[in-house]
Amino acid sequence: MRLTPEQEAMAAAVEDQWLAAALDTAPAGRPAAEAGVREAYRQAGLPEPERIYWLGSPRAGAMAAAILASGTPNQASDAQSVHDAPSVHDAQSVRDALTRQGWTPGQSMGPSVRRQIRTEPWAAARERASAALGPEGWAQLGAAAGRRSWELVMDRVAGRIRLRLGEDLTADFPTARPRLLDAIYGQHDGVWLSTFEAADRLHSGLMAGLTGLAAVARHCGWWWAGARFAILTERPSLLARDNVGRLHRGEGPAIEYPDGYALWAWRGMPIPTDLAAELPHLTADRIGAESNAELRRVMLEHFGYERYLQEAGARSLHQDDTGTLWFLPLTGDEPLVMVEVVNATPEPDGTSRVYWLRVPPSTRTAREGVAWTFGLTPEEYRPQVQT
Repeated sequence: MRLTPEQEAMAAAVEDQWLAAALDTAPAGRPAAEAGVREAYRQAGLPEPERIYWLGSPRAGAMAAAILASGTPNQASDAQSVHDAPSVHDAQSVRDALTRQGWTPGQSMGPSVRRQIRTEPWAAARERASAALGPEGWAQLGAAAGRRSWELVMDRVAGRIRLRLGEDLTADFPTARPRLLDAIYGQHDGVWLSTFEAADRLHSGLMAGLTGLAAVARHCGWWWAGARFAILTERPSLLARDNVGRLHRGEGPAIEYPDGYALWAWRGMPIPTDLAAELPHLTADRIGAESNAELRRVMLEHFGYERYLQEAGARSLHQDDTGTLWFLPLTGDEPLVMVEVVNATPEPDGTSRVYWLRVPPSTRTAREGVAWTFGLTPEEYRPQVQT
């Protein structure tokens, strides 16, 4: 089977709907999500969970899964496994949240049933869809209904959350980190559910076994499935991205959850909270003292390259009719080399705007740098008119 343009358009529309769900920041629809969990258990041939617990973030969810894994966590040993007091309080707050919802210490959620709930139904549905559509049709449908959202959601959002959670839990609650392997991604699973829903519209019945998972994905964040209990978490209450979908925010966290867990990021790169707090107050000296090259680049982008060149004492390498080439060495990184150019067209008030163009460190003349920004050699760059 090969999809028609109309079928591809249908698949893209389905993807748009699931992409919106994957990036939704509204409070979880708890009754609908819980109904979806029970349906997912039934579809997997499992008894419905005895109890469903709610936590405010995937971090709290992973901690709850660790606490409920044995059912009888030793609070003293937890305190020994973490590195600072606030994290101990976080662990206690998770226990308190579970207790308020009816958990009694000693009760275990049982072994993870993620394989039965998510992995096996996905594999069975994929086999049915591939048989119905044929290898070519299935691949074409996957490209039409999931390729764009996979990059925007799994690569640029969910993957970053998972990376930061792994780091945070390793430092604060080590026994919870392995529980990330048991997580079901809730709203972020929409990036693959969209392809199956589009397939179901072409051949009815291909969503069989996935409707429970789909209901949970439409209504909440990450979750954990145990043989006895399930743990569901809220969606983020804030999600800030740049124009290409990367996590990005300079004046606060790029992701924040209702319980206060947050992730700071600059153009897709997660940054430590202490650095994030420094960004509004950066100085050239502080940037120069940073030994981590990646963090220094974040600082430079926030501070402004041209401002840093001016305040850090860059030297002029070359000047011609195209502009001025500036050079500044950076410890542990390639030099900062930029061309200062003046806009040929004056502003309405008669002033001329100045632009700064970052160019390769090997650049030796201003003309060479400006030409490079156009993909030309210095000899080829000979504009007749500038606007």
